[in-house]
Amino acid sequence: MHLPSISARSRATLVGLLAIVFWSSLVGLLRRVGERYGATGGAALAYTAASLLLLATVGPTRIRDVPRRYLAVGGPLFVAYELCLALSIGQAHGGRQAIEVGMVNYLWPAFTMASAILFNGQRANWLMVPGVGLAIAGVCRVLGGERGFDAAALLANVGDNPFSYGLSFAGTLVWAAYCTVTARLAGGKNAITLFFMLTALALWAKYLAFGGAPLDADPRGLADLALAAAAMGFGYAAWNVGLLRGHVTVLAGASYFIPVLSAALASYMLRAPLSPAFWQGAFLVCGGSILCWLATRAGRA
Repeated sequence: MHLPSISARSRATLVGLLAIVFWSSLVGLLRRVGERYGATGGAALAYTAASLLLLATVGPTRIRDVPRRYLAVGGPLFVAYELCLALSIGQAHGGRQAIEVGMVNYLWPAFTMASAILFNGQRANWLMVPGVGLAIAGVCRVLGGERGFDAAALLANVGDNPFSYGLSFAGTLVWAAYCTVTARLAGGKNAITLFFMLTALALWAKYLAFGGAPLDADPRGLADLALAAAAMGFGYAAWNVGLLRGHVTVLAGASYFIPVLSAALASYMLRAPLSPAFWQGAFLVCGGSILCWLATRAGRA
């Protein structure tokens, strides 16, 4: 029996889709690493290992080829975002809250496209407004718990750990700024390996300055650490393959469902069951991001 061969472009698209799976596992994996080694120590170990993987897959950053303004502005923004993401998840009060904190982070697609309109002259139509509103409503639905859009329940939930929720929300704004800067200043150059190394250095500096949990050699912790590093390192490498050689439209569309896939994987890994209200909010976040994407595509047309 002769099976039809898969084209090179389709294979590259499949590799790019693997990146989406890798990234969707990060909330659960970073939380598990944080539970073993502490929020700061675990993140420092994960980003160090991911930096080594990026050196082996993507390769070292050729600093001479990267625009100086991009390094000066984009580098600190990238490091700040990664710190916000890792520490907000690591310092959440339990697995369920870590998943909620991760969902707040997934406001970044809508905010990034809104930032592109405000600062990069990106054209869009009226769908942008309901898109951003729907994404925000989805997060409110998630944080409202079983009561849904109950303001008192939402405030009580956020008030239990304002640091993690606030840090995650700040990260969405920082990442939107980073994407805007990258589009304007990067000149098509990729400095991801350097930026990951800088993130690891910043986390180690924080660990050494303020202390943290002891970094004991624990077999289960090392396994989680290896998986987290692989999810970050191989995720970026696979995404580059997909963007360069695959169907970009397919990858873009699939990426907007990361919040749902991320919540499902984290719920399994952290043994944290999620309510119907949470899933409704997660799909609202996805829907809002898709509306924003459609708005920018229509604007270009």
